[in-house]
Amino acid sequence: MHTRKLGTLQVSALGLGCMGMSDFYGERDETEAIATIHRAVELGVTLLDTADMYGPFTNEELVGRAIAGRRDRVVLATKCGIVRDPNDVTVRGINGAPAYIRSACDASLRRLRVDVIDLYQLHRVDPKTPIEDSVGAMADLVKAGKVRAIGLSEASSSTLRRAHAVHPLASVQTEYSLWSRDPEDDVLATCRELGIGFLAYSPLGRGFLTGQIRRFEDLAPDDYRRTSPRFQGENFQRNLDLVAKVEGVAREKGVKASQLALAWVLAQGDFIVPIPGTKRRTYLEENVAAAAITLGEAELRRLDAVVPKGAAAGLRYPEPGMQLVNR
Repeated sequence: MHTRKLGTLQVSALGLGCMGMSDFYGERDETEAIATIHRAVELGVTLLDTADMYGPFTNEELVGRAIAGRRDRVVLATKCGIVRDPNDVTVRGINGAPAYIRSACDASLRRLRVDVIDLYQLHRVDPKTPIEDSVGAMADLVKAGKVRAIGLSEASSSTLRRAHAVHPLASVQTEYSLWSRDPEDDVLATCRELGIGFLAYSPLGRGFLTGQIRRFEDLAPDDYRRTSPRFQGENFQRNLDLVAKVEGVAREKGVKASQLALAWVLAQGDFIVPIPGTKRRTYLEENVAAAAITLGEAELRRLDAVVPKGAAAGLRYPEPGMQLVNR
């Protein structure tokens, strides 16, 4: 697989989001999850993305076990900043205080069983803590040799500029796909200008763009997506109609809808690295194959026409979740 740059980090053009292996998306199978990580490494996927709040904590532990003996073949990315109540994991807070960041990093290092984290990211911007203070603490982790590079997640263009002035950012991570195109407003342009890499999470629209979800009932009872506005009521059918259009273009191309959606994200700029999440080797292999798909200008224009910016019905998070997004 060809590579792309996130600051000073050289990573595979397509990463692997590990969240769903431990949380949010229904049933979990640790054996298959670890086999999926191993297969990703075999296929040339070097970037693995996790966070302390996934589980919470259990996903970092799983990734740590999976990369044992393979550490030199992966670029390890994790995050801090979203704090979940251990007695009620649906309750979340945001913390960007320097003392918290330092302690969270040490805890992640222990769970991941590594001496250094390649990319340490602030999961959400803390409105109570100046971003300069949060990034300053992360910069100290770089100086201490605990972290190689730092990044933010769901940060606005103005926040990126303030943060980058304190210490160079390797990346910003934000939802980006055919049906979530908010970063096109200004964040992508800021990344290009400042040389910041962009990690596109949920590039398959939380699985909707795969065409595998046909009914709300297809989602497991504990699946996070049951709370997502885009999967509810009339929004579900309207978004399903969009997926049908993507599937039509994919059939003509001779690829799967999921592969077309990933190829579209990859085509938006060589500083963009999509990190589709999966917990199964079958879907991983399909996703990796998308990195070899080339889309011509006519095909890109057609996709823009069938799924124009803003076409998706519903917010991408429930309203409380949207309030945690730095805008």
